[in-house]
Amino acid sequence: MQEQKLGSRLTKRFEQCVLVAAQVLLMAVILAMVIQLWAMFASALGDQLSNIDSVPELMKSVQTAFSGLLLVILGLELMETLRVYFKSHRIRLETILAVAIIAIGRHVINLDVEHMAGSSLIGIAAIVLVLTAGYFLVRDKTVGPARGDAI
Repeated sequence: MQEQKLGSRLTKRFEQCVLVAAQVLLMAVILAMVIQLWAMFASALGDQLSNIDSVPELMKSVQTAFSGLLLVILGLELMETLRVYFKSHRIRLETILAVAIIAIGRHVINLDVEHMAGSSLIGIAAIVLVLTAGYFLVRDKTVGPARGDAI
């Protein structure tokens, strides 16, 4: 009996150490992304602004900036997932769906729709619809004080 308690405590302590290490790593990655995003913005501000003379070129620059911002948001959502797991040892389905929606949204922003097959666009549209429908179904089911319960 005593050995089971010791094993359980060791397992719990190991899990906590791994989660803390993952959170620190994720914070470092997010910080590096933000610094890199600012550096890219600062260098592109001088170079790109003078070279943009059409709406498609402006769209490409804005898409790149939005894509970088969505990567940072994706990292923050992953941190939230780790935080909730660290606190309650449960994964919130709502957060996982939000991460998936952000990831597919980032992909959609970067799509070159003019050169994609129609079937690929239909598939991506189906993924977006299913993820958002799932998110709203889960979100509607978790109203009130139990909102955000884990699976």
